[in-house]
Amino acid sequence: DVGGHVQAHAPGVRVQLRKGRGNKRIARVVDAPHLPEGEAVFAITEEGIRDVEE
Repeated sequence: DVGGHVQAHAPGVRVQLRKGRGNKRIARVVDAPHLPEGEAVFAITEEGIRDVEE
């Protein structure tokens, strides 16, 4: 079983996912050579993944 800190050493983009309130989720770019740090809020619905008004 590989995960956690072991995967943090792999090259590429690291995205942290966490649960918000209700069906909201937050995706945060924490390490990417070509992207600034930032986050996006989204929801998982019956229709699929949707943008959320904050």
